[in-house]
Amino acid sequence: MPGIKAYTADRIFTGEEWLSEKAIIVKENRIEDLVAISQLPASISLNTYPGSYIVPSFIDLQIYGAYGKLLAVYPEPASLYQLRDYCLAGGAAHCLPTVATNTRETFFRCIDAVNAYWQEGGKGILGLHLEGPWINPLKKGAHIISLIHPPVTEEVKAILEYGRGVIKMITLAPELCNQEVLDLLKADGIVISAGHSNATYDEAMQGFGQGISAVTHLYNAMSPLQHRAPGLVGAAMDHEQVMASIIPDGFHVDFAAIRIAKHVMKERLFVITDAVTETEKGYYPHQKAGNKYEAGGILSGSALTMNKAVQNLVERAGIALPEALRMCSLYPARVMRMDHELGRIRKGALAAFTVMKHSFDVTQVFPVSG
Repeated sequence: MPGIKAYTADRIFTGEEWLSEKAIIVKENRIEDLVAISQLPASISLNTYPGSYIVPSFIDLQIYGAYGKLLAVYPEPASLYQLRDYCLAGGAAHCLPTVATNTRETFFRCIDAVNAYWQEGGKGILGLHLEGPWINPLKKGAHIISLIHPPVTEEVKAILEYGRGVIKMITLAPELCNQEVLDLLKADGIVISAGHSNATYDEAMQGFGQGISAVTHLYNAMSPLQHRAPGLVGAAMDHEQVMASIIPDGFHVDFAAIRIAKHVMKERLFVITDAVTETEKGYYPHQKAGNKYEAGGILSGSALTMNKAVQNLVERAGIALPEALRMCSLYPARVMRMDHELGRIRKGALAAFTVMKHSFDVTQVFPVSG
């Protein structure tokens, strides 16, 4: 049938269960059905991938640039195409480009870049994640301290107005943000994430109650879990609903710490790569240091891909493959309130899936252009 194709592999993971001897029928980038191969109409061509799984495509909600094009340094559509190519190579069909603490001008230029990318028909870019500048200088990590400051209502309104429809997530320190600021962000549909924060347990819990629904890179650049001061880490683990990202590259977090967090948080823990790229320009001169990046001798980003994250979760953190896959697909979709469309292979959902070898190497990501 014209415009209708089918795909199969050794097994298909729907996000909920493994299927064998089944095919995914796709029409116009939507999953029309999942059927037994034996029942597939002869008029539909079947694409077969032996030695592979088909899984929901991955979603990376924190990545700064790729292939020498850091978005904050090169705020243009070309950087976003490079970034998306990097994501596709790791099995991610969708991503949220991220800009660390920077000038308002840089934020605006990055917003312009995303708008221009969309106008050109570019796909896979969900919007923009602003990490800062409303963070705590005591937990700045590699962020530029001279640009860090508490939010001012007029500034928040100006950024939201300019970035409406583009800014989808903002990482901030809850102890520095009042209810008015959080209400403005919520009213714009922004996913608010606590990070680079020195919040006490009570301050973090208060922020969660005021609309903060996520935590950025658990353990890193935040008040730690201590027996008399549970901090942001303890609050994230103790809350029943808030979700937290984690970077499973072996440098940002020990794999045992990931395993512990997973036991506690279960479906509330999801993966980001936090990937950067080499650059000598701008505020963040990331330099490759083995399998990670540093800026001024401080750990500043990863060289991780999402398929490598899955492999690390399985082989190094002892997390079962189905759950590792959900941490890279379904759970990020939930954070973005898009799990009705992404993160699962089911009838009516977007045809966003990845063909991955048993070795975790990525063969293909669908849709190729969307």
